[in-house]
Amino acid sequence: MKNFALIGAAGFVAPRHMKAIHDTGNNLVAALDPNDSVGIIDSYFPNADFFTEFERFDRHLDKLHRLNKGNQVDYVSICSPNYLHDSHMRFALRTGADAICEKPIVLNPWNIDGVQDIERDTGRKVNTILQLRVHPSIIALREKIQNEASDHKHDVDLTYITSRGHWYTQSWKGDVHKSGGIATNIGVHFYDMLHYLFGKLQSNVVHHREDRCASGYLEYEKARVRWFLSLNYEDVPEAARNDGQRTFRSITVDGEEIEFSGGFADLHTRSYEGILAGRGFGLEENRTAIETVAHIRDAEITKPEGDYHPFLKA
Repeated sequence: MKNFALIGAAGFVAPRHMKAIHDTGNNLVAALDPNDSVGIIDSYFPNADFFTEFERFDRHLDKLHRLNKGNQVDYVSICSPNYLHDSHMRFALRTGADAICEKPIVLNPWNIDGVQDIERDTGRKVNTILQLRVHPSIIALREKIQNEASDHKHDVDLTYITSRGHWYTQSWKGDVHKSGGIATNIGVHFYDMLHYLFGKLQSNVVHHREDRCASGYLEYEKARVRWFLSLNYEDVPEAARNDGQRTFRSITVDGEEIEFSGGFADLHTRSYEGILAGRGFGLEENRTAIETVAHIRDAEITKPEGDYHPFLKA
């Protein structure tokens, strides 16, 4: 049994990490969040110590490491706001633990280099959550693509609309300096998936970018991709809205829909299983996706002509 600590216990994704720690037979010994709405902990680890102040959390983990041999923390899981991931990974490594960090691991690619330096200094490792890489449908599609002729390029449309209310722009998620913007906050795992499926990124063009919607064109070794991300309910197709849906997710490859709407429930648990078995995705596996979203954040907008997403035209 491994001992875990969790940073960001009140966040949206934290329960998935608690469940993964529980389902892999391990123990959460300490959790941190400035927000104390963390009753979900009782569903998994009612005996975990909880802190709202980082300094007390830091002292507690240090005491476990120095004074309670056998009870020290082996992993620190990081579910804090995006702009804090860099600092919290460094903290985890320096406290003598490995890190498991939610996406995006950092906001800018050069931050990866700095954390890698701390890995070398401490001998500890950062593991990252790239859950679409362990989704059965994505694994099967990747195997199919790898068996094709190397010069074949697919035509791909990626559409992800996840409605968010006015609260979103008033939270840290609406601050580009803290979240990285819409492409970073809700799209980074899709860009990682595209790189994982279709190889090296060759072109990155941005057709539209605002706080709640962005669209552009990506070209990989084996794919031409038109993408569209939105937080706006009105961008959900009318047929889906009529069915009561507030979210719309679609990936088509050469006009054929890739079905991966199911199978998401246990992806964090699968990710933890891989990490605990020594097969976790490290910092370098994240570099292409982080470079992609950093470019989208700052790139000059190109007038949409030729290959652009049909939702943008609408």
